[in-house]
Amino acid sequence: MPVKIRLQRHGKKGKPFYWIVAADSRAKRDGKYLEKIGTYNPNINPAVIDLDVDKAVTWLQNGAQPTDTAKAILSYKGALLKNHLAGGVRKGALTEEQAEAKFAAWLEEKSGKVAAKEEGLTKSQADAKAKALAAEKAVNEARIEAAKPVVEEVAEEVVAEEAAPETIDDAAAKAAE
Repeated sequence: MPVKIRLQRHGKKGKPFYWIVAADSRAKRDGKYLEKIGTYNPNINPAVIDLDVDKAVTWLQNGAQPTDTAKAILSYKGALLKNHLAGGVRKGALTEEQAEAKFAAWLEEKSGKVAAKEEGLTKSQADAKAKALAAEKAVNEARIEAAKPVVEEVAEEVVAEEAAPETIDDAAAKAAE
């Protein structure tokens, strides 16, 4: 029975959520599966991947073939590396302790990269929010300036003209009108 490690789609329309499963390759995409290995949620950034690495390595050692997407996920979480290191232990190239040390070092480096990405995303979101707030503030100030009544300025000019002493020629011109 050929076994594949693949994604099984769940979630509603437009909001996919995947289970990472080991399934018979002849089964439907969302049909029967042999074992659920983990989950994958691509709806948030960075995507959340919950994977049981030991189960994945067991299935890989038993001959399960991952699909392209599943292979990328297994590589991202270190299941393929752990399988490779386990092969080295079987062949005698490494001891179990050396393999575990290499895998732990890789996991620590990977978690640092993920934390840096999350920090960069939160910083860029904060910068975008600050920029949007500044733009909105500028628009509001322009709107306030445009909404100031023009009548006040005209009224001040009229009051200033009335307060000025009239000359005889001005009085004559008013009377002629």
